[in-house]
Amino acid sequence: MRTVYEAANLIDAHLVRHALEGIGIPVFLAGEALAGAMGELPLFGLVRVQVPDVAWPAARAEVEALGLGEPAPAVEGADLPDGLAPHAP
Repeated sequence: MRTVYEAANLIDAHLVRHALEGIGIPVFLAGEALAGAMGELPLFGLVRVQVPDVAWPAARAEVEALGLGEPAPAVEGADLPDGLAPHAP
């Protein structure tokens, strides 16, 4: 899974999720369960919209077309822990 969008809030995340699922891309919202714990604190980047690696290029293009803000940076392996390399398709 790769992050295609860092949402400002749950509504933002679900807008992107529905847009991506509408074009047939499966979506996982990382950090969605943590959003309830933030209360009134101004936390950002808590919810990440993630898609399978193979769907990432199409998902990124869709997120850019939505114009909701900046998509996650296009850094190869950015979602992987230190020392791990991305899998080749």
